[in-house]
Amino acid sequence: MNASSGSTNAEGLRGWWASPPRHGLERLINPWEYRHLRFAGVTRVAGGSIAAGAGVVCLSYGVHDWAAFFLVLGALNIGGGYWYLTLDRSAAAAAPA
Repeated sequence: MNASSGSTNAEGLRGWWASPPRHGLERLINPWEYRHLRFAGVTRVAGGSIAAGAGVVCLSYGVHDWAAFFLVLGALNIGGGYWYLTLDRSAAAAAPA
């Protein structure tokens, strides 16, 4: 009667977040994004490029506060996308042929 239903806390949100198993800073990546690293990396680089473009436009109009915001946002997204693409490349190189 008191049999486990297979739904414990470790299998709930923690289990979802821990799958697939990752190491170190890779644990910061959302599991869905980790499963689709190339797609997530390309979209982050594209979004960061758009944000950086918006920052350049703001600079040309003299709105320096917004320009700084968009340029920092763009730089962080481009850096994160590059990191995702690097992880994807290293995982593909380590996979057995």
